Amino acid sequence: MIKVKNVTKKYDNFYAVRNINFEIKDGEIVGFLGRNGAGKTTTMNLITGFIEPTEGEIFVNGFNIDIKPKKAKAQIGYMPEGTPLYTDLTVREFVNYMAELKLVPKKERRTAVDEAIKATGLEKVQDNLTRNLSRGYKQRVSFAGAIVGNPKILILDEPTVGLDPKQVIEIRELIKSFRKDHTVLISSHILSEISQLCERVIIIDKGEIVAVDTPSNLESKTSGNLCLDIVVDDLNNSIMTLKDNIEEIEEIKLLETKEDSTKEYIITTSSTNDIRKKIFAECSKAEISILEMKKYENSLEDAFIKLVEDRPEYSQKEVNKMQYEKEIEEIRAEMDNKRLEKENRKQAIKEEKARKKAEKEAKKDAKKSEENNEEGGNK
Repeated sequence: MIKVKNVTKKYDNFYAVRNINFEIKDGEIVGFLGRNGAGKTTTMNLITGFIEPTEGEIFVNGFNIDIKPKKAKAQIGYMPEGTPLYTDLTVREFVNYMAELKLVPKKERRTAVDEAIKATGLEKVQDNLTRNLSRGYKQRVSFAGAIVGNPKILILDEPTVGLDPKQVIEIRELIKSFRKDHTVLISSHILSEISQLCERVIIIDKGEIVAVDTPSNLESKTSGNLCLDIVVDDLNNSIMTLKDNIEEIEEIKLLETKEDSTKEYIITTSSTNDIRKKIFAECSKAEISILEMKKYENSLEDAFIKLVEDRPEYSQKEVNKMQYEKEIEEIRAEMDNKRLEKENRKQAIKEEKARKKAEKEAKKDAKKSEENNEEGGNK
């Protein structure tokens, strides 16, 4: 449905995105994650055709957005960050205006606007000016503008930013309702939301794609060694002895002393193996009562931080070197193509000569046979 192939966007010597590649399949909800300045908004602007790539190709539902921009853009509904609305228009007027911009046929426009308003729950406020709406309703209006005309692809940039918890849940459920019939790409800083909504995640950092995977896979791949969250009743303060008796334990850290004098600790181990049985046995010996013990689960946020932290910032010298190497690679590829074309032409000429020679020989044989037949008849 969306294919980004070897795309680079360069401003003078600055690379906003560098040689990025990814695909989003039909019917997927995909999260797009990255720090501020990582290249998220640039990538979204490239996909929507708002800006053109310096290099590479983008296909939207099979249409190259540079070659067939109208057909490609007709597949997309875009909800930009910050809900930019025309405040002197009513909700219905704004959604109708968006339908006009999308070239929805006039005879279908009223129905399309009605459907978008109904889908986003805006019936009660459709005659209100957009400036008089709450933040949650403004987000819904922006969403209605994106979905009017029923585009196959929805691109949502920070759809829940600035909303209260109730409004976040409402917008989240609204996005989920489009899962069956639409492909959705969501950019967000709220990683817990992405984890709940999205089937796959694309992480971009410093203009490069760092990872493309499911949230659960990313969490498991970056989880590292086992950590345990444990709550104990330890009257003799003996828990630190566990470190001496269980070799896999690296650190025991107090998190909280609770009102009933029980204590919560994080136990960090040097192993990926489960050592809870050993802990139970040692706590029993030390007369420590375990009230609760569970694995410390790695979150998408933890995975994100591990993937992007300490990634080197390229110096201008390194960027120039990469560009030079890429140009050399392109020249070599061009030379290889020319050599291959030359060899193909030679082979084609050779085959053509052989064909003509074979035809000439066949004509000779046919003529000779005909002459032999005539001589035989005369005799």
